[in-house]
Amino acid sequence: MTTLPLDHLYSRKPLIFGHRGASAYAPMNTIPAFELAAEMGADGIELDVHRLADGQVVVVHDFTVDKTTDGTGKVTEMTLEQLRALDAGAWFDPKYAGTRVPTLDEVFEAVGQRLIINVEIKAASLRTDGIETRVAESIRRHRLEQRVIVSSFNPMTLRRFRKVAPEIAIGYLFAPGVTFFGSPLMTGLPHEAKHPHHEIITEAFMARARRSGHRVNTWTINDPDRARHLRNLGVDAIITDKPDIIRQALEG
Repeated sequence: MTTLPLDHLYSRKPLIFGHRGASAYAPMNTIPAFELAAEMGADGIELDVHRLADGQVVVVHDFTVDKTTDGTGKVTEMTLEQLRALDAGAWFDPKYAGTRVPTLDEVFEAVGQRLIINVEIKAASLRTDGIETRVAESIRRHRLEQRVIVSSFNPMTLRRFRKVAPEIAIGYLFAPGVTFFGSPLMTGLPHEAKHPHHEIITEAFMARARRSGHRVNTWTINDPDRARHLRNLGVDAIITDKPDIIRQALEG
């Protein structure tokens, strides 16, 4: 088991990550949501990335832009110019009208030196479009190898990322009833963190994680009582839409 490059950042436990930023208060996966998470005292943020048709890596959750912009279409079939023409804020609140979908580089530039960043690579295929290499290049370009953890539900994505960037921490995402391509594909792949849905976490789960040396970063917790219970169980990070509420609950 390798040593997690982020060990030095876990001085406070559990860490609080803004889920797609402070997404309860600002449009998810946008610069305003990430900056608000920082203002609310989050230690980090979680975000989602796709590779566009022109090779750019952008921060958006769904495989289409339909729900979070005023446009339609598959993210991976668009160019950055096409994506830039869309409004990614008005759907959430008129005051965010004109907000754009950011590139991963833009997020790193905005908050990379202030926050730990969990980059989730979205991938629905065992094959790759080259996103793993693009993400690794962006992380290195901004010298954030010690401030980023890359996660995915897709074991093959994690395998490819480990190959191109062995110096960057990875985390395996999983949830009840979401098997994706199946955890057996993780067999033999060293990874530094488990990223389970919070419903999975029990004392027995945490005991296994401690024995195996894995960090446990769990999602998505907005209830203060549940957050306190998970803290008492020993989780390493709590990912939440409401970093202000969870910070208050854990410090109160």
